[in-house]
Amino acid sequence: MTVNRVLIFAGGRLDPGMLREVRPNDFLIGADRGALFLVEHGMKPDLAVGDFDSVSEEELERIRTYSIELLACDPVDKDLTDTELAFDHAVRRNPAEIVLTGVIGTRLDHTLANLHMLLRAAEQGITCAIWDEYNYITLCGSFSQVEDRGYSYVSLLPLTPVVTGITLDGFMYPLHNATLRIGQSLAVSNQLVASTGTVHVGEGWLLIIQSRD
Repeated sequence: MTVNRVLIFAGGRLDPGMLREVRPNDFLIGADRGALFLVEHGMKPDLAVGDFDSVSEEELERIRTYSIELLACDPVDKDLTDTELAFDHAVRRNPAEIVLTGVIGTRLDHTLANLHMLLRAAEQGITCAIWDEYNYITLCGSFSQVEDRGYSYVSLLPLTPVVTGITLDGFMYPLHNATLRIGQSLAVSNQLVASTGTVHVGEGWLLIIQSRD
C-alpha cells in the first residue's frame, strides 16, 4: 500500500495541538502509548504497533478496538524500539513524507535514536521531519528551504563528523561556504529574517532544528 504521508505518534512528549496537523488522507501509526493518545483524542490509528508495555490491559483493549490494525510484539524478545518498528512499517508503504511526533522526551538515548531516523529516511528519498510543540527538525544533505513556522530559533548541527559548503540566505547570521564539525556551536540559535531561508550543503548531513523555549 502506497500513501502520500505517514504520521507516527510515539510515546514521548505528545502535544494535542499536533492533531490539528492531521490531514484526511494521512496514514496514522500509533507506537505503543502513542496509539492510546490517538484513541483518547478521537482518532482512529490505521496501525497500532509496539510491545505496549506502557499501557494497561484495559487501555490495550481500547487500542485494539479503535485501531484498524494492531501489531503487538514481545517486550523482551525484540531488537527495535517501538518507534523504529513504526518507522519501518511507514517506510514499507513508500510514502513521500513521514512526520514523527512524540519522539522527544526524557530518554536521551531514545531521542538520539529517533533523530538518526531522519538520515534513514533521507537515504531512501523520503522527506521526514520530527515535529512537536517546541521543535521542528529536518535534515539537509544538499538544499533545504526553511519556512518560518513560528519558532524562535533555527540551529544547524552536523549529523556527520564534518559538513562542508554550508551557505545560508535569509538568516540573521549568514554563512558562506562554511564548514561545521561535530562539537561546534557556531550555528546554534540563528534566526530567520524573512518568511523563508535557504540552506545549501556541499557535503555531509546537517540537522536543521527550529525551536522555542
